[in-house]
Amino acid sequence: MALYKCFYCTKEISQEFMRKRVRCPYCGSKILFKPRTQLTKVKAR
Repeated sequence: MALYKCFYCTKEISQEFMRKRVRCPYCGSKILFKPRTQLTKVKAR
């Protein structure tokens, strides 16, 4: 299950809620994003 975050209030929103409408249930914002996992950076020689 993918989790989305609200850009303004930074609360997590489940994918099940996203099927109904594309708004944050807490603040009403329409700007949501999927947080990325941490990347491991490797230095080139």
